[in-house]
Amino acid sequence: MTDRVASRTVGERVVLEPVTPDLARAIVAGDLSGLNPGQGWPHDDTLDAMGMATTADAAPGWLIVVADQVVGDCGTFGWPNEAGEVEIGYGLAAPFRGQGYGTEAVRAMCIWLFTEAAARVIKADVLADNAASRALLGKLGFYVTGTRDDIVSYAFALRQQGATAQEIGEALRG
Repeated sequence: MTDRVASRTVGERVVLEPVTPDLARAIVAGDLSGLNPGQGWPHDDTLDAMGMATTADAAPGWLIVVADQVVGDCGTFGWPNEAGEVEIGYGLAAPFRGQGYGTEAVRAMCIWLFTEAAARVIKADVLADNAASRALLGKLGFYVTGTRDDIVSYAFALRQQGATAQEIGEALRG
């Protein structure tokens, strides 16, 4: 397992750059120096996500970078528990949605969580009316585990112990 620090993760078109507590504090304070924000980023949920990443024991989080521009952010709501379960969240700036960047970022994040953070089950809650996010999770092979109010809960379970990143990537369709 990792030393409880996220590491840089490279996908086909996206790069996940780790969010440190110092970087999270700067973003919350409005200091984007050193970053190349894409149009529409930070998006509406960025400050909430960065607020959770300001402590030394923060859960893993990343900035989603496409062509050297920060276009979104993703991460978890904690480290995997004893059963290996962890919940993820993600968001892209509006101009970058619908181009497959979100799918690629979530896939890369999940591969990292399974291979580096000992995750066994990755969960996500999505607003029922967020068709794009629901489609993204379905495309990757997440399955619906329940609904409550206006939330649909999803999960993806790693079935093979000791799977390689390539095997995990193949299991995560998309």
